[in-house]
This record gives sequence, structure tokens and C-alpha cells, in this order.
Amino acid sequence: MHQVAVQWIVGLLRERNIPFLICGGLAAKGYGSERDLNDIDLFVPGENFSSVVQAGQEFISKAASHYQEEGWDLTYVQFKYEGIKVEVGSADGPKIFDGGNETWVPLNIDFSRYATVHLLGLELPLMLKDDLVHYKSSLSRPVDIEDIRAIRESA
Repeated sequence: MHQVAVQWIVGLLRERNIPFLICGGLAAKGYGSERDLNDIDLFVPGENFSSVVQAGQEFISKAASHYQEEGWDLTYVQFKYEGIKVEVGSADGPKIFDGGNETWVPLNIDFSRYATVHLLGLELPLMLKDDLVHYKSSLSRPVDIEDIRAIRESA
């Protein structure tokens, strides 16, 4: 089912020429993690965020808004497509909570820094491995630690 949801969101973005960057568990999977995906996470440029929300509005399961939760401080929308959560964040000013320093730090989303990986039947732009490991290290949730271990073992 994740493949169908990825194809849906990628199709929606590509037909509108909206740049995007896959992060989270799906990016970790592209670098060797084998855990089950909870959802699909990606970022789009801030100026494209509202058009993504508009284009996918019939599938919205959590309204587009600014949220501060679970180590994240950002604007995002959650879609539910074929039962799979697809979370699209705005790249305008997202922050993550660095547990080690107990402080909020900027998460710099750079759409020019990515690796193209064949995943779930598509060529996808993944956040670079080092960038992914860096932000997952800051968050340090059990799922992030598991992803980092898998990424390092498959390197």
C-alpha cells in the first residue's frame, strides 16, 4: 500500500513541477533500513505548500497548520491515501528538537542536496544520507536510532 501512496503523492507533485525531498523512514529505507514504514514524509518548498494542500484536499486527514509535536516544530499537512499517512511539510523554517542539547534547532531543507534512489517502483529524491543521519541523531527517538543503525550497517 505504501507504493500506491508514494505513486499518488509523487504524481501529484511532478504534474505540478513541485520540487520535493523524501525524508523520514522512507529515505532510511532507501539507505538500507528494513523496518516497516509508519508513514511517508517529505518536504516541499514553502511557496508550493498551499498548492499541494489544495491539490490533495480530498485526502486531508490532518489540516495544514503549524504543529509542535514529537520533536518537530513545522507547518505540515497529513493526507491519508489508501489507508497510508502521507505527511508533507513546508520547508519554510522547520525545526527539530535536539534531545542531547535540549534545544530546538533549524532543519535546513536544501532541495539541491539529494540522492536519487529507485524505491517502491519510482526514482525518488532522498535527503542525503549524512543529512538524514544528522537529523535522526538529533531527534534520537527509538525509531530514529533503529534507522541510523540500519543505515550504518548497510553502508
